[in-house]
Amino acid sequence: MMRSAPPPLAMLVRGNGCWVEDSTGKRYLDFLAGIAVNSLGHAHPALVAAVSRQIATLAHVSNYFATPHQIELAERLRRLTGAGEKGRVYFGNSGAEANEAAFKLARRNNASGKRTRILTLSGSFHGRTMAAMALTGQPEMKAPFEPVPSGVEHLESTIEALEEAMDDTVAAVLLEPIKGEAGVVELPEGYLARARELTERFGALLILDEIQTGIGRTGRWFAYEHYGIVPDAITIAKGLAGGVPIGALVTFEAASDLLQKGQHGSTFGGNPLATASANAVLDEIETAGLVANAERRGAELRGILSAFDSPLIREVRGRGLLIGVGLAEPAAARIAAAAMHEGLILNAPNATSLRIAPPLIVGDAELSEFRERFGRALEHLH
Repeated sequence: MMRSAPPPLAMLVRGNGCWVEDSTGKRYLDFLAGIAVNSLGHAHPALVAAVSRQIATLAHVSNYFATPHQIELAERLRRLTGAGEKGRVYFGNSGAEANEAAFKLARRNNASGKRTRILTLSGSFHGRTMAAMALTGQPEMKAPFEPVPSGVEHLESTIEALEEAMDDTVAAVLLEPIKGEAGVVELPEGYLARARELTERFGALLILDEIQTGIGRTGRWFAYEHYGIVPDAITIAKGLAGGVPIGALVTFEAASDLLQKGQHGSTFGGNPLATASANAVLDEIETAGLVANAERRGAELRGILSAFDSPLIREVRGRGLLIGVGLAEPAAARIAAAAMHEGLILNAPNATSLRIAPPLIVGDAELSEFRERFGRALEHLH
């Protein structure tokens, strides 16, 4: 493998439900779900059946043609997001690609010729391709690849900083409703509502990166629903097809008219295999009530974490089944390693934070196992 990837933690060979197994036969409780990707866990019958049917029927046709599953998924996303009849959907293959499309959408919001600025947040993460990396508020990630695309400004996550930066030269404000890679950190109370007010006042787009927070992860279909706002566009990926690569940009109202024929595209985007998979995943989430399950089980999981009498745990953050544990000291990597030893997968996005994001199907048995295994992992550090 390229040296850009860290050494693998294990050689995983199979999975079922919320469990995976490595090449030695050791089983792990997967409370990371491929970084919030495996919405239905592993080897879910609905996804297995959809992939099997579609790969035997039609896998790829290019974007010169439409397919029934592609149209069905676009219509479904217009309904679930609330974009409605004026909404439009662009399909790519990943979250980074969705944010590349969002970057170009922002650049198109410049009829006056003076909207040259895109505002994002320090500490944010939007991907590792060039425009997505330019949006990402982590200077150390960009440094080896300068110069990155220009025009992006990174603000501190305060309403005051946003108010000071906004004027009619801003093309778009692009935000994660909850900063996932920063350790599952919510924006200040009232931030998104104020961002919506300011972008409407100055004619800028409000684009929300829902790649990690979307598809029921936070106990709503999309995180912006918690805050009572409607954006101009959102990006989606991770949980959309339960592990089959796909990404999407969904536009609302007037933003749907910005990108015109030939201004963006993807050979593999919206292919029959990926869109059939996504339809199967979304259908199962709806019919099985997994958005409500994420809200309920997330509350239970936060309760379990808060009940640990450990001086290491300073706070429990997040919504639904996207949970961050803030630590009193930089012990995240050691706790994650101890958890792996105990057969529990979670991760350490930074030195003082743990991230927990189990499949949306998680239930009583898995939460009980988590309590036992996480408790034993904490004991390694005492």
